Order: sequence, then C-alpha cells, then structure tokens
Amino acid sequence: MRLVFMGTPDYSVPTLRALVREGHDVVGVFTQPDRPAGRGKNLRPSPVKVAAEELGLSVFQPARIKTPEGIQLLKDLAPESIIVVAYGQILSKDILQIPLKGCINVHASLLPAYRGAAPIHWALMNGETLTGVTTMLMDEGLDTGDMLLKSEIVVSNEATTGEIYDQLATLGAELLIETLHKLQLEKLIQIPQTGETNYAPLLKREHERIDWSRSAVDLHHQIRGLNPWPGAYTIFRGENLKIWRSALYPQVDKGAKSLDQGEIIQVIEDGLLVQTGDGILRVWEVQPAGKRRMSAKDFFKGRHGQTGEKFG
Repeated sequence: MRLVFMGTPDYSVPTLRALVREGHDVVGVFTQPDRPAGRGKNLRPSPVKVAAEELGLSVFQPARIKTPEGIQLLKDLAPESIIVVAYGQILSKDILQIPLKGCINVHASLLPAYRGAAPIHWALMNGETLTGVTTMLMDEGLDTGDMLLKSEIVVSNEATTGEIYDQLATLGAELLIETLHKLQLEKLIQIPQTGETNYAPLLKREHERIDWSRSAVDLHHQIRGLNPWPGAYTIFRGENLKIWRSALYPQVDKGAKSLDQGEIIQVIEDGLLVQTGDGILRVWEVQPAGKRRMSAKDFFKGRHGQTGEKFG
C-alpha cells in the first residue's frame, strides 16, 4: 500500500521498519522537529527520523501539521492510508479525510480503556494485569475512533513501564501489519467503542511524589509504573530520592510500637522495609539527586541511616 507514516519516539520505530520490510510503499515519514538535548543542548533528531533516513525514506518535520502547507503536502503525497504511532500532533478533519482508506492509529492500550497520552504508565500504576495494543480508524476525538484489531499481553506484578513499552512496540508493529493485510483483503470489521472508558492523561509532577499514606500495593504500582520515566520520588533528609524498584513484603512484628507512615522500620539484606498506610513496602533500588542508581541498603548505609527515620 502507498502509505504516509507519522511517529516520533523509539516506540514508533518497529512499526516503521515492519512497513518497509513487508514491502509497503512509505512515500513520506512525518516526525517532530529536532529538539535540543543533552548538556550541550545540541539539536537531536527523533528516533523515527534516524530510522527513516537509514531506510532511505523522505522525512518531513513540520512544527505544525495542520497548516495549509502541511495539508497540501499530504494531498500531494496521495497516500492510501496514513499510519500514526505516537506522532505527538493532533490531526485535523482536513487531514483525516485525505487518505482513501483512512488514518490508522496504533494505540498502546486495549481500547476503550486508557485513551490518552500515557496509556502504559497509567495501566501499570492502576495495577492492570492485562494490557495490549489496538489498531483504530482515527476520527476527530481523543482515541475514540472505531477499533479494528486488538492484541493483549499479561502484565506481571513486577513489570515496569519500560519493559511493557518495549513489548508493546513490537506487538503493535505486528498488529498493524495484520491490520493492513486484512484491510487490503477487505476483511476488517470496524467496531465502535462502547461502554465505560478511562483516560491516561499526560503525567504531571504531582503524580511522581510518593504519598506514604497510600497502601503498599498502590505505591508498588506507582513505582514500577513510573520506571524508567519520569520516576517516583520521595524526600529523605530534605532531598529528593527517586525510588526505582520495590516489592511487597509480609507484615512484620511491630510489637506494641505504633509506626508512622513512611517510617523506615528495618534494614534487610535486599532493601529497606517502609511502613505505608496499609502494609509494608520493601524498597530495594534508589537514586539520590545527581547520583547513579544504587541499592537502597547501600544508600542507607552510606548516609549512616537509622531505623525510625522517615521518607516524606
């Protein structure tokens, strides 16, 4: 098929490579403009741009796709379909109407659940045990178009967003190839999204701070859901401390002592035991500001920490 591809992060790259590998005619790749990155703030191309240039494809980087010039460019490319995988810009009605066979989005959730910008983060933070990808015929709403195909995976209780991100990037590429194959054979059934939904909005700083009044289960999901980006954090001795890895821990004998939420109650071989609003959380990998990741036990020993101190 004659296609235009739109995507930006590394998540999008497996799908682009799969399209080329399967022999589709990718006549243009749209991605976000190069952005300043690193200490030197040098302009850095998106992973999709790098991959597209390696594949010998034409790359376009409009700051805004919804301009008359952007719309005309897409009309001139005359794609049968536009494929969108984490592009980072909203497509207008004028653009959605250009391809004869519509615009297809590969969304990283089992729609209608987790519409929005951060579906993997929110699925893990909410403790979902199943997630997946959905191919969808785009409309003007926020991930509200008719569903085409779905594929799901099981999410373990220890999986991080980074691990699921990589799995879904590969799964999404496979599902899109299957979707296009069925589209060419006219064997796709459009399924309207019905029933209850929930949203996965952009993450804010307030989502990152650990509230020790919450349960150990909820905090464990928060920590793994924010790993590797942006990271969950707490405060120790007035400084930010990111917590990267945790685990649930059986209740310990506290005797008659009443423990505070966030209190470090014991140092064990593989971490720190911390009292939460409900249950004990084992914290086992942390990162002080400006430092490397390290075991929680090594961090605590290096600070000459004492049980009874608190995270806040």
